[in-house]
Amino acid sequence: MGKIVKVSGPLVVATGMEEANMADVVRVGEQRLIGEILTMTGGSASIQVYEETSGLGPGAEVVTTGSPLSVELGPGLVENIYDGIQRPLEVIMQKVHGNNLPRGVEVPALDREKKWDFTATVKPGTQVVGGDIIGTVQETASILHKIMIPPKMKGKIVSIQSGSFTVTETVAVLEQENGQKVELPMMQKWPVRVGRPYKHKYPPVIPLQSGQRIVDTFFPVAKGGTAAIPGPFGSGKTVMQHALAKWSDVDLVVYIGCGERGNEMTDVLREFPELVDPRTGESLMKRTVLIANTSDMPVAAREASIYTGITIAEYFRDMGYAVAVIADSTSRWAEALREMSGRLEEMPGEEGYPAYLSSRLAQFYERAGSVSCIGSEADRRGSLTAVGAVSPPGGDLSEPVSQATMRIVKVFWALDASLAYRRHFPAINWLTSHSLYLDSLKPWYDENLGKEFLENREWAMAVLQEEDNLNEIVQLVGKDSLSAKDQITLEVAKMIREDFLQQNSFVDIDSYSEYDRQARLLAIIRQYDIQCRAASQRGGSITELFTIPVREEIGRAKSVPADQYKDTYANLLVKMDEEITAVAEKGEEEL
Repeated sequence: MGKIVKVSGPLVVATGMEEANMADVVRVGEQRLIGEILTMTGGSASIQVYEETSGLGPGAEVVTTGSPLSVELGPGLVENIYDGIQRPLEVIMQKVHGNNLPRGVEVPALDREKKWDFTATVKPGTQVVGGDIIGTVQETASILHKIMIPPKMKGKIVSIQSGSFTVTETVAVLEQENGQKVELPMMQKWPVRVGRPYKHKYPPVIPLQSGQRIVDTFFPVAKGGTAAIPGPFGSGKTVMQHALAKWSDVDLVVYIGCGERGNEMTDVLREFPELVDPRTGESLMKRTVLIANTSDMPVAAREASIYTGITIAEYFRDMGYAVAVIADSTSRWAEALREMSGRLEEMPGEEGYPAYLSSRLAQFYERAGSVSCIGSEADRRGSLTAVGAVSPPGGDLSEPVSQATMRIVKVFWALDASLAYRRHFPAINWLTSHSLYLDSLKPWYDENLGKEFLENREWAMAVLQEEDNLNEIVQLVGKDSLSAKDQITLEVAKMIREDFLQQNSFVDIDSYSEYDRQARLLAIIRQYDIQCRAASQRGGSITELFTIPVREEIGRAKSVPADQYKDTYANLLVKMDEEITAVAEKGEEEL
């Protein structure tokens, strides 16, 4: 037990802490506020308190729990809403009959009274190691929760039984190699700052299908990959992350609202229960875990929130699921890091951020990956995809958080305020964004969508780049003075931007676009480009080529219902060929 000698905002210094360890969780003062030891000098400990410290003073007691900050893992995680240190917000609200989080409240993360139907999948006498699945619980309609042996244990199952249990009741007894018997409940704990173990990490080779055309076709992220969404205020970072959380083809989403505005988290809480998961037909909340640490909550807990979220995600990854972690935003997390570093009187780095900013960001993103899960099974694979928003002040991508993130992640979706102001959404700038997964995903694309898919993508990127170069000439001499070839380039680039890249999240048909549909739509636009250039060389009028009826139909092609697009797109190609040929023949006659 120690005594407080200094209080500086969320930082508390206590003496007499010789028995405590680095990173221990402690209880501070009469209200038993939760804190974590950051540094130790002799018997003096600097403690990061995760709650408001007003009213604390010198002499108050500090008691160590003897264990690091850990999360409870077991049935009951899915559909829940936690704060940054895994306190269940809905349960606390019912307990205190109010919307504000009181100080010192102690509520377990997992419901201790609810009973879950446990189905044993192994028999007594089975030899097991850490990560082996010993039973299942149907947690929601979308998630079958697999109960696993904790990573560091192995031995023989002495007894196990199916039935209805709470998360703390014993479902099996394990006899370890030293003869010691351990009772296994459905719940296990894991320290948040330590990555959960795995057998092997593989290169990501399957794309994460988001239904967003600019993401899937132009700048794809692989399952088990890392991506960042930087952009200025109002450019659509949060909406983009909501779209990824809604439509990505993953089994589970962990959404971390890290220092964002409360109304944005409210939007998530209102929307997700109403949205239907296109894969299961169930509510999206049935495969979502929410970590809400809004900007008005204690700043210290914000720093812990992304570790809490990614540890929960790793737990589900270990079951063999594909998991996505959406962190909104890592800039607010870095600001919390900067504030705590300043209070610890550490030497500041660039723009006041601590010198270890880059390594901390890397520790977060490096926990993503496509892995072979621990356990006796040979083929259980899981993936964890990490997507973080970056909110640079004034949209300045040269600031430290953006630069450090760009060095770590392999996909960079750069949001552009000028596109957002023109109502072009998603407002991802195709000239400044990039994806480094294209080479590793190429075999998947060639097998599932054909070799022409990536060829069409390269062609579209080249057209957009050429349009950017031509725009400078157009501003000087006007569009009409350009050659027919260049005018076709500008028209086709406009089609790529408006008819392909632009998506309307308020229109059900257009808010999600599957890969096959994207491939066919881009192929139509390229075919239009090829045929227009051929017709122009035969003397066809550029004006007539741009005003043929099928041109308008291509613009509306993305709004065709999902069960009709294949036939409609095939008919478009036939009509386009007929109408462009007619314009070309008319041009030849006039010549």
